[in-house]
Amino acid sequence: MSVVDLPVNSDAPVVAERIPGLWKTPIVMAVFTVLVALLVILAPRTGDSTFRWSRDGDWFAIPDITLPANGIVWTAVVLCLLCTAYAVWNARAGRKTPLVLVAAFAVIAVSGFLAWAVAGKTLPVVGLLAGSLALAVPLVFGALGGVVGERSGVVNIAIDGQLLFGAFGAAIVASLTGSPWAGLVAAMVAGMLVALLLGLFAITYWVEQVIVGVVLNVLVIGFTSFMFSQVLSENAAALNNPPHFPRLEIPLLSGIPVVGPIFFRQTVLVYIMYAAVFLVAWALYRSKWGLRVRAVGEHPKAADTVGINVIATRYRTVLLAGAIAGIGGATYTLVSVPSFGREMTGGAGYIALAAVIFGKWDPIKATLAALLFGFASNVESVLSVIGSPVPSQFMLMLPYVVTIFAVAGLVGHSRAPAADGVPYRKG
Repeated sequence: MSVVDLPVNSDAPVVAERIPGLWKTPIVMAVFTVLVALLVILAPRTGDSTFRWSRDGDWFAIPDITLPANGIVWTAVVLCLLCTAYAVWNARAGRKTPLVLVAAFAVIAVSGFLAWAVAGKTLPVVGLLAGSLALAVPLVFGALGGVVGERSGVVNIAIDGQLLFGAFGAAIVASLTGSPWAGLVAAMVAGMLVALLLGLFAITYWVEQVIVGVVLNVLVIGFTSFMFSQVLSENAAALNNPPHFPRLEIPLLSGIPVVGPIFFRQTVLVYIMYAAVFLVAWALYRSKWGLRVRAVGEHPKAADTVGINVIATRYRTVLLAGAIAGIGGATYTLVSVPSFGREMTGGAGYIALAAVIFGKWDPIKATLAALLFGFASNVESVLSVIGSPVPSQFMLMLPYVVTIFAVAGLVGHSRAPAADGVPYRKG
């Protein structure tokens, strides 16, 4: 029998590739279910957990909800087991776990953990969620920058450097001018400078993009640390004392219980973030610019054939991505902390990159992933304030644990743009 006569089953490779991936989500769900169950078995809590849903300034007060902590946790365990069993059943049948089920499982597991952690205490739910949104702002801008850059075919490992340099530029310019808006513009320019270096080496000189991104992150850390110790520390009042954006309450909307304090009592950068998410999503999928960006990220040769300048498109897109990430860096020095500090991003750029992967290179999904990581970061602060006995060391590593599990299992099958990380060689 000749080679051409051999029977070919075109579906076999697809099934072989899909089935192992289908089991990742049920396995991660099973691991979290066991962890929640161990909380009750090994460290049972007595007392009630109280959840507070109202804040001053709401149109009307929502009563606190008080429930027995062990009852909530055991209920969460049972519901998580049911969700896991359904995910296993889907995997055995060759079907993906529905995203709605994954979201429901996450909410149930988190509710069980919080009930266990705040037994005998009161959890300000609105404060937890509002703080999570504020902490997620740099992650969202970083993730949006990552999505935009990688959609054009350039791997943006340098998000952390763009965030850090944006924070550095914002602190100095805002301190010199006395205007946070000037600092915001400087942060965008700083992010673009890092992006320009990334584009120069990755697009023009075809250097391995992951290596370039890591080197740029180290370069920015070294430069800003040197400038902090040699310049900013010596002239803190003049160069490292930036004014901050005030918190703005949207009339009427800010008084809506739960929703108002979370979404409409924030700083101007949060409102800019709302607009940025919408504009990036619309531009990528609804505009001619977005079509060209996606074309050079998926098939640059075909894009070049129809007259699209691949190199120029990638440069413009990478610079735009750097400006977006720079806005996220401005959040640190113009909103969150009084002044610039060494390595103040704390590796947030890598979490933003994980949000890009978790969000499957989609701006909306990447934003939701960044909000999840922001929530994980804020849980530690809130539980420490209310005096929860959860070890602080465990809570500090929680955002990174969530990042690992999310990218490893909950994301399911994720495909980057076909030409992502591949330099374009014309001719």
